[in-house]
Amino acid sequence: FKSQASAAIILSGIEMVHMMRKRQARYAFNPNLSLAEQFAILAA
Repeated sequence: FKSQASAAIILSGIEMVHMMRKRQARYAFNPNLSLAEQFAILAA
């Protein structure tokens, strides 16, 4: 990585995807979202 900040951002994104796959990220309005729907919410 060229900078510490970019490395931290990328690694936190990877960790978020892992949490989504394990269904650790819950959404109060709809707890049964697919992985693609969760990613779309985060990307918005």
